[in-house]
Amino acid sequence: MTAPLIGSTPIRKCEYLSTRYHSNIYIKEEFHNPGKSAKDRPAYYMIEDAINRNCIPPGGIFVEASSGNTGLGIAMLAKQYGYRSKIFVSNSCSQEKISILEEAGAEIEICDNSNGLGDFQSTQFKAQSYAAMQPNAYFTNQYYNTQNIRAHYKTTGPEIWKQTGGHITHFLCGVGTGGTISGVGRYLKEQQQNIKIWGVEPTGSILQHYLKERSIPAQIAPFESIEGIGRNFVPGSFDPTPVDHIFQVSQDDTKAIATAYRNETGILCGFSSAAVLACLHQYAADMHLKPTDTLVLFFPDHGSRYISKLYSENTKSVAHA
Repeated sequence: MTAPLIGSTPIRKCEYLSTRYHSNIYIKEEFHNPGKSAKDRPAYYMIEDAINRNCIPPGGIFVEASSGNTGLGIAMLAKQYGYRSKIFVSNSCSQEKISILEEAGAEIEICDNSNGLGDFQSTQFKAQSYAAMQPNAYFTNQYYNTQNIRAHYKTTGPEIWKQTGGHITHFLCGVGTGGTISGVGRYLKEQQQNIKIWGVEPTGSILQHYLKERSIPAQIAPFESIEGIGRNFVPGSFDPTPVDHIFQVSQDDTKAIATAYRNETGILCGFSSAAVLACLHQYAADMHLKPTDTLVLFFPDHGSRYISKLYSENTKSVAHA
């Protein structure tokens, strides 16, 4: 396989955030990937691994359960290499993403939720069931595929270390499958054990509890919807070892900070990118950032995929965000 132009995305110092929070704050802009998201990285690693191990016949069907971005990476790469794709998305997936998936040639099936293999109506269960019934299909299974972590360990982590000249002190990203924080966190901790690795998830998601207790909460309730992050099960691609803390933010605050950031900078950030900003805004005092620190915010997606969900006139405002 010829590797597509995935990775080597820029890091940009955000003067607005650096001034506001009195620290050196950089943004890793993953929307410069071909599919405008960080998910192109694991999509490539998972497809390459499946083809190299002869897990799928020529012209076969790559199957994935996705909130949209991994699915798009799978769909684009499958088409490029002569395969088909079928993507199972939940009913919370934005219409923008569904349209882009269809334009990339993917067959789409909309499911009730993405609650994991234990729920018969979930994207994961239906994707696995479909792949099991089709002899020419392969389920890439991002939630349990080690290539998800490996992609970020091999590419994203080294890029961030090199781009910051090894001066990074803190890393903050959203947690969904767990592949990004696990892979990047593992690599950065190997370079400098004192680097803080922080995650963010929606209010009600269980990974904060799992990180602290190494157990599932006794009561699991629906968590607030922030597309791409948050879980009510623990994915196999989430390795808690390098993670220092997971914060939680609300959907309302995430939407508000997206609008406020756009108004201040003109930049449309994606849903889970906005959650990272909301986390910084809400917990800055607890983070104890110093003027000599270097915090890298991970922006995995682009706001053009979430116009209808993030940039309506109905979101409340965050004062001076």
